[in-house]
Amino acid sequence: MSGAATRVGFIGLGNMGGRMTACLVRGGVEVLGFDARAGAAEELGAVAAADAREVVAGSDVVMLSLPDSRVVESVLYGDPAVLEAVLEGQIVIDLSTSSPASTRRIAADLAARGARYLDAGISGGAAAAEKGALTLMVGGEAEALDEVRPQLEHIAAKVFHCGPSGAGHTVKLLNNFLNAVTLSATAEVMVAARKAELDLETVLDVINASSGVSFASLNRFPHIIQGDYLEGGLTNTLMLKDVALYLDLVAELGVASLNAPGPVAAFGLARSLGYADRISNTVVDAIGDVSGGVRLHDASGQETA
Repeated sequence: MSGAATRVGFIGLGNMGGRMTACLVRGGVEVLGFDARAGAAEELGAVAAADAREVVAGSDVVMLSLPDSRVVESVLYGDPAVLEAVLEGQIVIDLSTSSPASTRRIAADLAARGARYLDAGISGGAAAAEKGALTLMVGGEAEALDEVRPQLEHIAAKVFHCGPSGAGHTVKLLNNFLNAVTLSATAEVMVAARKAELDLETVLDVINASSGVSFASLNRFPHIIQGDYLEGGLTNTLMLKDVALYLDLVAELGVASLNAPGPVAAFGLARSLGYADRISNTVVDAIGDVSGGVRLHDASGQETA
């Protein structure tokens, strides 16, 4: 499979899928795209497909960027014509955050049709997707991954082969759980710092030079304290979904999850207070709401109603 001649099909052109598609198009890749929202493919410079079946039938490599396994399964199994359109030797890449068990089932069904399925969890958020600098954690055949590296290089700066089918989505769930823990915990700490009338930039400088440092403190909160929530990434609803998938995973593995109550409570609170479809960074506002109306970026430095 030659990188220059390969046509990529892309199903799911939302916040992340749209950004990845734009990177492919800018890199000179011909993309056949489909999204439930009319006009999405054309806006990104992709060729518009009428439906998922047309994408599968007309592409050498198919990429999926969908909310969860339920939606992935509905796309692949909802219309029998989609699986019937799978081509011998085709590679399908699931860039969603999906259940490893569902991933293995789909991989087996595609293998029976002569195709290969790679589960490729992504990390880096909207900013990395915009620049084509995502981190990918991939499960499935190493040979299949090698074949699609030329296409993946347009969207990712780092690509890790994590093991057989399901391994990529397993690593993704492990990573996302740590992301949820550190984001929600740092949000709580920063609300406390505001209420203690501390200078938030100084607090972050201390944390980032100390043992409490995390991706959230390094990359998110320097923006959040200025009122920039870095919109466009994972929502509170999707973050809570990812934590639930992690809990299913560790239950299946027989691992006790002693740290799950914090992020479950935090992102559940955000959903209940009206932040369900806002970026998960707004969990800090949900915690602030129940802590006296605190906003980190309030110019006066006072609590807001």
